[in-house]
Amino acid sequence: MDQNKNRVVIVEDHPMVREHLVFLINKEPDMEVCGEADNLPDATEVIRATSPNLVILDLTLKGGNGLDLIKTLRAQSLLVPVLVFSMHSESLYAERALRAGAKGYITKNQGSREVLEAVRKVLSGKLYISEKMVSEELEKMSSGSSAMLRPKPVDCLSDRELTVLEMIGRGLSSRTIAESLKLGVATVDTYRARIKEKLNLESAFELHDYAIRWVREGE
Repeated sequence: MDQNKNRVVIVEDHPMVREHLVFLINKEPDMEVCGEADNLPDATEVIRATSPNLVILDLTLKGGNGLDLIKTLRAQSLLVPVLVFSMHSESLYAERALRAGAKGYITKNQGSREVLEAVRKVLSGKLYISEKMVSEELEKMSSGSSAMLRPKPVDCLSDRELTVLEMIGRGLSSRTIAESLKLGVATVDTYRARIKEKLNLESAFELHDYAIRWVREGE
């Protein structure tokens, strides 16, 4: 490893996406990928072993959620900057990711130039969110909207409950959700029950309808 280069760990469970990020980072003269992982336990070990300058992190990982990794790093005093690189819309997860301790959030529909811009901004010690999100927040402020101060119904959900809600909204069954998150079907059904209770929903149909509308609003 070149000590003069910024070292980057990539935590992503899709091999093709991970390979693209490795290529993108390694072709930069001042950066190199020093480690890769596709799940939370391996990610923690790789980060501890390599002491990177930056972690690029997907939110949806094998057997867990990237938000859990951010919290684990903070709890273990592994204070490496984290840039979330996610398929999920900013309006769904960006605020929650930044609140957990991430230093930036960029979606996978952005081009390579935007990704590198986000990487360099976080490496320089600054926060990164898209111009679109900045504009939306400034518009709320300038219009005197109280929406910024008014909590959303989903804010009462835990990170795992929010993940389950999003997967329901994308049409996934309890069994498919369980397989994706490495949980039992009964555990997923318990999450569904908790979500219904917290959101004051009466039935599985109401939960499904709410989840679909919530996901669509964030796209």
